[in-house]
Amino acid sequence: MTETPFSWRQIAIPAFGPSLLFGISNGAILPVIALSAIALGASHAMSGVIAALVGLGSLMCNIPAAMITSRFGERRSLMGAAAVCVVALLICILARHPAVLAVGVLLIGMATSVFYLARQAFLMEAAPVHMRARAFATLGGTQRIGMFIGPFASAGLMHFMGLSGAYVVAMVALTAAGALSFALPELRSGSEDTEAQAMRPGVLAIAVTHKRAYLTLGLGCMLVAAMRASRQVAIPLWANAIGLSPTATALIFGCVSAIDMLVFYPAGKVMDQYGRLWVALPCALTLAAAFLAIPWATALVPFVLVCLVMGLGNGIGSGIVMTLGADGAPVNGRNEFLGIWRLITDAGTSAGPFVLAGLTAAVSLGAGIGFTGVFGLLAAGIFWGNLPRARANRQSGTV
Repeated sequence: MTETPFSWRQIAIPAFGPSLLFGISNGAILPVIALSAIALGASHAMSGVIAALVGLGSLMCNIPAAMITSRFGERRSLMGAAAVCVVALLICILARHPAVLAVGVLLIGMATSVFYLARQAFLMEAAPVHMRARAFATLGGTQRIGMFIGPFASAGLMHFMGLSGAYVVAMVALTAAGALSFALPELRSGSEDTEAQAMRPGVLAIAVTHKRAYLTLGLGCMLVAAMRASRQVAIPLWANAIGLSPTATALIFGCVSAIDMLVFYPAGKVMDQYGRLWVALPCALTLAAAFLAIPWATALVPFVLVCLVMGLGNGIGSGIVMTLGADGAPVNGRNEFLGIWRLITDAGTSAGPFVLAGLTAAVSLGAGIGFTGVFGLLAAGIFWGNLPRARANRQSGTV
């Protein structure tokens, strides 16, 4: 791909708008799924399982999502995912039994997988290689902004409608996301799609051909994903352990989210100008340092400082997983490659909190949190050994 004039205005609203709206939807419903299950008579343990079905549905559907996106294209896949999510949210609203709610939540997770893969594939095609990291960092940043807005939007409507208000907010946001996806430009002609379909390798062939990328950088990204998911558990648990109130914990989360949202674009610019390593390595090491420091933070001020460092580490890594996946994806079989890549990273997202919980039960909370920090050290070693010190090649897109 040659370096051609590019304007953010060409893709800003159609590419990043749906991501922002999808983030608002997720932010609106994720805090209330477990509460909805409890309201329907589920136990606390069962309500936790139902809430976890979002992640399980996404994990299950990564490979099918690649096939769907390859078959129907990014634009129609985004629209279809938004439509399925709206139907799933309606199921959640109308549910009168926890099992029905579970079906709706699982569908949300499956549709989310299609949406995430299709938006990554679209942006990979739409943005020039020399601005790829900034594009993906912005994509991740808009998702974070949406996740930050969502709970506040749902809280206002829940004041009048109860828990259903959160799902209504999500339905409105997803309907708008589907409408914006309809405005996406078609980046490939029908003849090109037909020819590519005829020559596209299968998922197994892609997995074998690119096994080194999956076992190195893919593993590194999986470890980062595990830390990112674990921090959502580690922060409130440690806050409770040192005697902080739920209000104080919520305020700390808000500060962490603010730091997280402020640094995504500068991080993307650094990746584009100096190379992926200059963000991947600090992201992994900063998250590792924060996790390793938490067990030593036994008072409010040091704990807040450590959490802010954790937010910084997560924020500078915005888009790094998608960028490295896009860099490694072949022209032919791109969606299949990304489907496997997302399967690996989603496995980290799903496993991270369980590893933390298991170590907490077996040893202690501090040991579990500290061990999670080791993931970052391992990821840093992988990135150091497999990412070049120089910036990405603008012509080929390799790193």
